[in-house]
Amino acid sequence: MSNTSSRPGWSGDMLDRPEMVEAWAGQLRASLAEYVDYVTRIRRDAEAMWKANPPAEFGSFEAWWRHHKVAGPFARLQEHLEEAVKLTFEVAAQHRRQRHEVPAARQAAAQAKQQVALGRGADTGRSPQPRPAEARAPAASQDSTFLDFLRGERSA
Repeated sequence: MSNTSSRPGWSGDMLDRPEMVEAWAGQLRASLAEYVDYVTRIRRDAEAMWKANPPAEFGSFEAWWRHHKVAGPFARLQEHLEEAVKLTFEVAAQHRRQRHEVPAARQAAAQAKQQVALGRGADTGRSPQPRPAEARAPAASQDSTFLDFLRGERSA
């Protein structure tokens, strides 16, 4: 079997564009939300089944204790998954700020400082070419996924 497949290759620089990160975070969020729903259904059914059919040989404290040991982990899993869904928004926002907005602001400030220095006559004989701030790419549409972007990168 050959190593070439229709799956896109992965490299970290694929997440350099903000729309790629947004698509990845959205896809991850959707997958995590499915797991949250799955664990919620299992937890709901397990709790209802246990309350409706407690084993006859258990006393009330032992039945409560075993129910707690069964349903408790499901509740914690559900909480952790819901927190992970919330963190996808933070990851995308932090990436956008640190990789795109802050460097663009620094570059704009450096250009403004350079223009002020040139305006005062502090030219050292050679005028550096100002680099334009990187234009922000259009936001990804809600229908596009991270894998769609990867496939687009592969075909380009």
